[in-house]
Amino acid sequence: MAESRIVDLTLQERTLADMQREVDAYISQFKEGYFSPLAMLARMTEEVGELAREVNHRFGEKPKKQDEADNSIELELGDILFLVICFANALGIDMTEAHRKVMEKFNTRDANRWTKKNTDNG
Repeated sequence: MAESRIVDLTLQERTLADMQREVDAYISQFKEGYFSPLAMLARMTEEVGELAREVNHRFGEKPKKQDEADNSIELELGDILFLVICFANALGIDMTEAHRKVMEKFNTRDANRWTKKNTDNG
Protein backbone atom coordinates (compact mmCIF):
# COMPACT_ATOMS: atom_id res chain seq x y z
CA MET A 1 0.00 0.00 0.00
CA ALA A 2 1.46 3.35 -1.00
CA GLU A 3 0.06 5.81 1.52
CA SER A 4 1.29 5.50 5.11
CA ARG A 5 -0.45 8.35 6.90
CA ILE A 6 -3.44 7.71 9.12
CA VAL A 7 -6.56 9.26 7.63
CA ASP A 8 -9.43 10.31 9.89
CA LEU A 9 -12.55 8.98 8.22
CA THR A 10 -14.69 8.87 11.36
CA LEU A 11 -17.42 11.13 10.00
CA GLN A 12 -17.84 9.54 6.59
CA GLU A 13 -18.49 6.12 5.15
CA ARG A 14 -15.39 4.16 4.25
CA THR A 15 -14.89 2.22 1.05
CA LEU A 16 -12.96 -1.03 1.11
CA ALA A 17 -10.02 0.89 -0.40
CA ASP A 18 -10.27 3.46 2.43
CA MET A 19 -10.21 0.67 5.00
CA GLN A 20 -7.22 -0.96 3.35
CA ARG A 21 -5.30 2.34 3.40
CA GLU A 22 -6.28 3.05 7.01
CA VAL A 23 -5.18 -0.40 8.20
CA ASP A 24 -1.96 -0.13 6.20
CA ALA A 25 -1.21 3.27 7.76
CA TYR A 26 -1.74 1.76 11.21
CA ILE A 27 0.41 -1.33 10.58
CA SER A 28 3.14 0.73 8.87
CA GLN A 29 3.89 2.46 12.20
CA PHE A 30 5.49 -0.70 13.53
CA LYS A 31 8.80 -2.33 12.60
CA GLU A 32 7.20 -5.77 12.67
CA GLY A 33 4.73 -4.89 9.91
CA TYR A 34 2.23 -7.51 8.83
CA PHE A 35 2.45 -10.98 10.33
CA SER A 36 3.02 -13.99 8.09
CA PRO A 37 -0.01 -15.45 6.30
CA LEU A 38 -0.01 -18.49 8.61
CA ALA A 39 0.11 -16.32 11.73
CA MET A 40 -2.74 -14.17 10.39
CA LEU A 41 -4.79 -17.26 9.58
CA ALA A 42 -4.25 -18.49 13.15
CA ARG A 43 -5.39 -15.10 14.50
CA MET A 44 -8.41 -15.13 12.19
CA THR A 45 -9.34 -18.61 13.42
CA GLU A 46 -9.09 -17.34 17.00
CA GLU A 47 -11.34 -14.36 16.22
CA VAL A 48 -13.91 -16.54 14.44
CA GLY A 49 -13.96 -18.67 17.59
CA GLU A 50 -14.65 -15.55 19.67
CA LEU A 51 -17.48 -14.63 17.29
CA ALA A 52 -18.90 -18.15 17.62
CA ARG A 53 -18.81 -17.79 21.40
CA GLU A 54 -20.71 -14.48 21.25
CA VAL A 55 -23.30 -15.90 18.84
CA ASN A 56 -23.73 -18.95 21.09
CA HIS A 57 -24.25 -16.71 24.12
CA ARG A 58 -26.82 -14.56 22.35
CA PHE A 59 -28.71 -17.16 20.30
CA GLY A 60 -27.65 -20.51 21.75
CA GLU A 61 -28.25 -22.40 24.95
CA LYS A 62 -25.13 -21.23 26.78
CA PRO A 63 -25.60 -17.95 28.68
CA LYS A 64 -22.57 -15.94 29.73
CA LYS A 65 -21.14 -16.28 33.20
CA GLN A 66 -21.85 -13.25 35.39
CA ASP A 67 -18.17 -12.29 35.52
CA GLU A 68 -17.64 -12.74 31.77
CA ALA A 69 -16.78 -9.67 29.66
CA ASP A 70 -19.59 -8.18 27.59
CA ASN A 71 -18.08 -8.47 24.09
CA SER A 72 -20.41 -7.91 21.20
CA ILE A 73 -20.98 -9.60 17.89
CA GLU A 74 -20.28 -6.22 16.26
CA LEU A 75 -16.83 -5.97 17.86
CA GLU A 76 -15.96 -9.56 16.95
CA LEU A 77 -17.00 -8.95 13.33
CA GLY A 78 -14.85 -5.81 13.39
CA ASP A 79 -11.86 -7.84 14.60
CA ILE A 80 -12.39 -10.32 11.76
CA LEU A 81 -12.71 -7.51 9.21
CA PHE A 82 -9.45 -5.97 10.45
CA LEU A 83 -7.67 -9.30 10.04
CA VAL A 84 -9.14 -9.91 6.58
CA ILE A 85 -7.87 -6.47 5.54
CA CYS A 86 -4.44 -7.19 7.04
CA PHE A 87 -4.35 -10.49 5.15
CA ALA A 88 -5.30 -8.78 1.88
CA ASN A 89 -2.81 -5.95 2.37
CA ALA A 90 0.04 -8.33 3.19
CA LEU A 91 -0.65 -10.30 0.01
CA GLY A 92 -1.28 -7.25 -2.19
CA ILE A 93 -4.95 -8.10 -2.78
CA ASP A 94 -7.36 -5.31 -3.71
CA MET A 95 -10.48 -6.05 -1.64
CA THR A 96 -12.72 -3.98 -3.92
CA GLU A 97 -11.68 -6.14 -6.87
CA ALA A 98 -12.01 -9.31 -4.79
CA HIS A 99 -15.55 -8.26 -3.83
CA ARG A 100 -16.42 -7.50 -7.46
CA LYS A 101 -15.20 -10.95 -8.52
CA VAL A 102 -17.08 -12.80 -5.80
CA MET A 103 -20.33 -10.94 -6.52
CA GLU A 104 -19.95 -11.74 -10.21
CA LYS A 105 -19.48 -15.40 -9.27
CA PHE A 106 -22.59 -15.46 -7.05
CA ASN A 107 -24.71 -13.52 -9.53
CA THR A 108 -23.77 -15.99 -12.26
CA ARG A 109 -23.56 -19.31 -10.45
CA ASP A 110 -26.49 -18.75 -8.09
CA ALA A 111 -28.67 -16.57 -10.33
CA ASN A 112 -31.62 -18.98 -10.09
CA ARG A 113 -30.71 -20.90 -6.96
CA TRP A 114 -32.95 -19.06 -4.51
CA THR A 115 -36.58 -17.96 -4.59
CA LYS A 116 -36.59 -14.26 -5.41
CA LYS A 117 -38.86 -11.85 -3.58
CA ASN A 118 -41.78 -10.44 -5.52
CA THR A 119 -40.61 -6.90 -6.26
CA ASP A 120 -43.86 -5.83 -7.97
CA ASN A 121 -45.55 -5.13 -4.63
CA GLY A 122 -42.49 -3.88 -2.78
